[in-house]
Amino acid sequence: MGAGLVGGPSDAARKHAPAPLARKANPEELLSEIYRELAQNNLRQAQRQADSLVEAYPNFRLGHLVRGDLLLMHTRPVSTFGAAAPADAEGRLNDLRREVAVRLQATPGRPSDALLPRALLQMRKDQRHALIVDAKHSRLYLYENKNDQIRLLSDFYVSQGKLGVNKLKAGDLRTPVGVYYIVGRLAGFKLPDMYGKGALPLDYPNDWDKLNGRSGSGIWVHGTPPETFSRAPLSTDGCVVLSNDDLNTLTRTVEIGTTPVLIGEQVEFVSREVMERDRKVASELVENWRRDMERRDDASVLTHYSRHFKAAGEESATTWLAKQQFLPGARLVRVMVSEPSYFRQPSREEIIVSSFTQQTVVGKFRHAVRKRQYWAKEGRDWKIVAESNV
Repeated sequence: MGAGLVGGPSDAARKHAPAPLARKANPEELLSEIYRELAQNNLRQAQRQADSLVEAYPNFRLGHLVRGDLLLMHTRPVSTFGAAAPADAEGRLNDLRREVAVRLQATPGRPSDALLPRALLQMRKDQRHALIVDAKHSRLYLYENKNDQIRLLSDFYVSQGKLGVNKLKAGDLRTPVGVYYIVGRLAGFKLPDMYGKGALPLDYPNDWDKLNGRSGSGIWVHGTPPETFSRAPLSTDGCVVLSNDDLNTLTRTVEIGTTPVLIGEQVEFVSREVMERDRKVASELVENWRRDMERRDDASVLTHYSRHFKAAGEESATTWLAKQQFLPGARLVRVMVSEPSYFRQPSREEIIVSSFTQQTVVGKFRHAVRKRQYWAKEGRDWKIVAESNV
């Protein structure tokens, strides 16, 4: 059954106390415990764990299938996952096999406390949480930002687009890759049943997506229908889908317009030293840009912008910068940057997303705007490929 485990009518003779019912127990931990017991040929204890699993999660189809296989093992050997399923259920069985595979890798696959997600270079103080989606492992990580330190709070199994990630256009059944923000909360009773307990819409497409001609809309983080505990890893039209219990946890935690959602094909975890090195690079890019903006040196400012740059209105860098200048005739100008956040896009492309408040002071006059810049690696240099006021 599953990862090469075979059970049969025989069982260890020792007695075990009944497995405790954990209504909010982690499904992956219970599944892992079932497989650990089977590996030790403890069929009865594995059965107790399976009973606890389906009692805690009555609509968890995968759990019921595992339990059915265990019951069958009391009568004959079982060497394949889903042996107790009907013969005409092969399509659904393949989905469940993929689901059990990614769920079983979750517990040993969690990053150690010494490692951090490379994507979270720096969060501003009011960004109390961040979500990171690892598409390859069908996992969503919830991080907390407290006292300028980030730590992993929890992680959840998720489903994604039927054709994987790297969304390019509407209807391509893919989940986008990039740095997004939660822009609202939608209650489940206002939505069709397929969205479960509710939805958290994302701001796809962002400026980087638009620059690259990516289209579509309606990318949400949402729940599952009432009768369904979870969906197969590749089963959505592009959204990120969790169980309703997990969605409720996120809905109570995230902040609208503030919580970033970073979606990548695979999350990279690195040491604090590597993280600090990357953060310093991002910070210096913005500082060098700020310095040239303060000097009102148009030629130097333009060197920070890519020749592929486009603003939201399709303006070139020269046109965009001319529209952004405050009191253009002034010479004694101060430009300050505050409340920065830096994220490294979790993709094969080297992209840094920098957001900050730019304050321009000319004598008694002050002007403040929140900016977001997308820096891309072009050869050995970093250049701004997109910029907007947010």
